[in-house]
Amino acid sequence: MTEFALDLNDDQKQVRDWLHGFARDVIRPAAAEWDEREETPWPVIQEAAKVGIYSLDFYAQQFFDPTGLGIPMAMEELFWGDAGIALSIVGTGLAAVGVLANGTEEQIGTWIPQMYGDVDDVKVAAFCSSEPDAGSDVGAMRTRAVYDEARDEWVLNGTKTWATNGGIANVHVVVAVVDPGLGSKGHASFIVPPNTPGLSQGQKFRKHGIRASHTAEVVLEDVRVPGSCLLGGKEKLDERLARARERAREGGERVKNAAMATFEASRPAVGAMAVGTARAAYDYALEYAKERKQFGRPIIDNQGVAFQLADMRTRIDAARLLVWRASWMAVSGKPFTAAEGSMSKLFASEVAQKVTAQAVQILGGNGFTREYPVERMHRDAAIYTIFEGTSEIQRLVIARTLSGLPIR
Repeated sequence: MTEFALDLNDDQKQVRDWLHGFARDVIRPAAAEWDEREETPWPVIQEAAKVGIYSLDFYAQQFFDPTGLGIPMAMEELFWGDAGIALSIVGTGLAAVGVLANGTEEQIGTWIPQMYGDVDDVKVAAFCSSEPDAGSDVGAMRTRAVYDEARDEWVLNGTKTWATNGGIANVHVVVAVVDPGLGSKGHASFIVPPNTPGLSQGQKFRKHGIRASHTAEVVLEDVRVPGSCLLGGKEKLDERLARARERAREGGERVKNAAMATFEASRPAVGAMAVGTARAAYDYALEYAKERKQFGRPIIDNQGVAFQLADMRTRIDAARLLVWRASWMAVSGKPFTAAEGSMSKLFASEVAQKVTAQAVQILGGNGFTREYPVERMHRDAAIYTIFEGTSEIQRLVIARTLSGLPIR
């Protein structure tokens, strides 16, 4: 087991500085343009691919960092650059985590490379779980997957929503109901290969923030995928469903579904994204407060401003510590007995909202205009308390974990 440490090693510091330089020199100069355009920043993603940031190898190295800090460190630096562009760069990772968490070695080796493409032909992937009537309530999911035994194919029908890269992805990972009688325990994940007939993009959403990241509905109409596209394989699924049916009869413990397994693995990473956005707003507000003068002196000389900055930095550092603890626990195999993963996401996301709002306040009227980046950062920060489990759901998960009651 790797010992927990609060200092990055030399290799991690080198990667952090490299990512910070890319965020500063490539992401930030493009941030305002792509926020206004509300389009996927393909040129920036391609630049990330050229230097090796947008690649399977890079994310694998960070994912398998024995300290657990590789992914949160990378997320913080990229989202310090800009949340919308960073999400376009890392959004494929959620689909990749879905395959890593539930797929066989053959599926991992086959599909994850196709999610990224290569430097000359960059691709993206999408993880499709939420539905118009099933967001936080994954048990209300209606997208169905029916097995056609004669053709060894699964037939998918339904509509997914809020899918990052939905419809423009090369590979879609879709969570669907295979046994409606089991509720959320009757779900499974499927790969939908490129150019599969029946999959189309529905509505593209025009968002309050993270506007450089493509978010849309995904419509599935008699989408047929080979049996090999069921993540984990049919034998494993049948065994899991049989256990779930038996436990349902006995009134036993709940069984995690495919979507929840993916979200649990990614929540500390979302917390790290929030830390990066909060840190960016704090950095800008600090420099502004040191340079902006009112009544003949820098505004940071005023306690009303200075104390806000002190609180901002304290909250950011506390959020990072929660994220790092959860990430280390996950890689060390320590169970989240107090829902530490949800704690990190909850606290960091609310810190991002608070800190970016304070940054706007410190800049005053300037902070309310698009001429200054904190306005965009404040809009972007709103998403962290919503996606991959709202703050209310995180509190529910934490409370139920502490009480020992099942999460319904």
